[in-house]
Amino acid sequence: MTFVALTIAGSDSGGGAGIQADLKTFQELGVYGTSALTAVTAQNTLGVHGVYPLKASEVEKQICAVMDDFPVTAIKTGMLFSVDIIRKVVHTLKHYQAQALIIDPVMIAKGGASLLQNEAIQALKEELLPLASIITPNIPEAELLAGMKITTAHDIERAAEILLETGVDAVVMKGGHLDNQDFAEDLFMSSNGRKFKLRSERIHTKDTHGTGCTFSAAITASMAKGKSMEEAVMIAKDYIHVAIKEGLHLGNGHGPTNHWAYQSYKGSIKEVVLLD
Repeated sequence: MTFVALTIAGSDSGGGAGIQADLKTFQELGVYGTSALTAVTAQNTLGVHGVYPLKASEVEKQICAVMDDFPVTAIKTGMLFSVDIIRKVVHTLKHYQAQALIIDPVMIAKGGASLLQNEAIQALKEELLPLASIITPNIPEAELLAGMKITTAHDIERAAEILLETGVDAVVMKGGHLDNQDFAEDLFMSSNGRKFKLRSERIHTKDTHGTGCTFSAAITASMAKGKSMEEAVMIAKDYIHVAIKEGLHLGNGHGPTNHWAYQSYKGSIKEVVLLD
């Protein structure tokens, strides 16, 4: 059986993030990847040098073309950029009754460039998140969405609770931005009370471009194959850890991760910490 996933996101001309990272990840995890482009970016490891969004109707036509012809079993969204695109995506996903929806709330590029207009944040929270199976914010994204400062483990849990109140089924709070020199720890929390942390060795490298896109794409690929949310998140944690650890050392800035490293890796690298 061939499994199919759809990514709705922006293009990264440098190939480390966005649509390019998603399709590479789908391929490596054994899923046929389809795409709907929301914007073209002029981008490399040094930063985003231009953002050129498509019209919302053009995004809609791409999604419909895929959904009308392919047996898509999981969908992820990345860079959506504008209110118009978000609302068109919401309308279209409701029409197709999308079931497994993974949202990577892309807002700011690694170099600091804005990838989501300020007025679109509210539309993302109020209109798209209630459709989601999982949302995968990093700390800065979670601070904007939850409307609070996050500096402690308690803050992370409180922010996750706030995001669950939007109607999303589960939240993965990525902890890479926290100042812990020994390990990187992500929190999974679901609306049914399931809660655990995924802890892995922190890799000290500047080559982390596209990690958020790649992580959420790995979740999407596993859910496309019928894995549970919890299992998909655990597989994705292994996938992104190895992709960072076996870096490619390309470019002069924040280099891309190694999307094919996972295939040669056997075993699990994370520690699962169950929470009450």
